[in-house]
Amino acid sequence: MASVVENRAEAARPTALLLMGSRAYADLFDTRRLTRLRGMVDIADPPRLDDLRGAAAMDRLARTEIVVTGWGSPTLGPEVLAAAPALRAVIHTGGSVKQHVSPDFWDRGIVVTSAADANAIPVAEFTLATILLEGKRVATYIEGYRKTRSVGGPWRDVIPPAVNFGGTVGIIGLSRVGRRVAELLRPFDFDVLVADPHITADEASAFGAHLVELDEMLAFSDIVTVHAPELPDTHHLLNARRIALMRPHTVLINTARGSLVDTRALIERCRTGTLRAILDVTDPEPLPPDSELFQTPGVVLSPHIAGAMHAETGRLADSALDEIQRLIDGHDPLHRVERSSLGIIA
Repeated sequence: MASVVENRAEAARPTALLLMGSRAYADLFDTRRLTRLRGMVDIADPPRLDDLRGAAAMDRLARTEIVVTGWGSPTLGPEVLAAAPALRAVIHTGGSVKQHVSPDFWDRGIVVTSAADANAIPVAEFTLATILLEGKRVATYIEGYRKTRSVGGPWRDVIPPAVNFGGTVGIIGLSRVGRRVAELLRPFDFDVLVADPHITADEASAFGAHLVELDEMLAFSDIVTVHAPELPDTHHLLNARRIALMRPHTVLINTARGSLVDTRALIERCRTGTLRAILDVTDPEPLPPDSELFQTPGVVLSPHIAGAMHAETGRLADSALDEIQRLIDGHDPLHRVERSSLGIIA
């Protein structure tokens, strides 16, 4: 691939601009990483903007060849593209680019990359930890112990058996995260099922899993974990009918998007005491303080923390910096987002 900046002196460095919120910037760019960035590109002070309002911001944009985006970035629509005639690449330090980069960027041939692979690592780790703890029924034992102050007694007899040996884990979507989860499960004694209309049985087998239809997977899994993208045809993928297919004491884990699960149907099933739901994402998000989910038995809520946080965001910054270096050196990016994939990725 030609250098990201064509027809320029070999020694010249491309001009860059960081577009992201202050919190994302603080997490991503410590002194070492900011120093590395400045060694590769020409970047003015302040290096970061969180909006493009005002003449000064638009003047910087007009001279920018590489935009580095992150959480809190303004939307990059056609008007931004029109104001950035020198722009050659958008390097995103997060996962999905669909919410803030207009399709017009692909029309003009702008290189768009994502750190989705790097962000998949902590999500998969969070999922694995949850699978192992829930498979052992740890939270239920902890709560029983807290309530009774006794290590034995009738309360233990009503806890479902652990499934960490010979149990079945169902993965919805062999996405970046889904594949990592399948790989992480290899050392453990689970049968792994996958439901994904975009893969083959051989692809599932390569990750140690068996490809089945979604309904079959739901009916036979002890633990179901959701890793499908948010698309029109995945809205309420787990609807009332499919939630009813899950057998008693199944655990549902969702670290993908809340809209994939019918919240009302989930609440009704959890109220029967026959389903646990570990939700890192919800619909809507964030939840209103009076949401029924906070009071629903068997529902465990975390505030969208499965993805990269704090030190983990270093992976995202490193991925973005590596992509910038590759582009400067004239190499193909490793994590380019192709327009053809926009219809099936998160």
